[in-house]
Amino acid sequence: MSEPVTDCIRVEDAITDANLRAGEQVRWLPRRRASTLALPGNDFWLIDDRIVRWNTFSGDGEAQEPDHTEDPQAIKLCSEAFRSVWELATPHADYRIPVRRPPHLI
Repeated sequence: MSEPVTDCIRVEDAITDANLRAGEQVRWLPRRRASTLALPGNDFWLIDDRIVRWNTFSGDGEAQEPDHTEDPQAIKLCSEAFRSVWELATPHADYRIPVRRPPHLI
């Protein structure tokens, strides 16, 4: 995610404790720390290490019909990308969203 974070990310952060209680593990990776990672061109879900669901959006941010693939190369790419991001990311309990400062104080 970009920093400073958007209001949308602030909401996600605020409600993440419910995900943690349900057993999900959540980590945060500021975009500036991801510069050296080889990442797929689109957001994705890797399902059971056998299916990739590509989540694509139009230029105005509208979600498009997702694509799915079982291509082994795509699965390998996404699996390796996920591991790389996970290793660099900060666990939710340790991540602090930077405080937004009014422009006149910057």
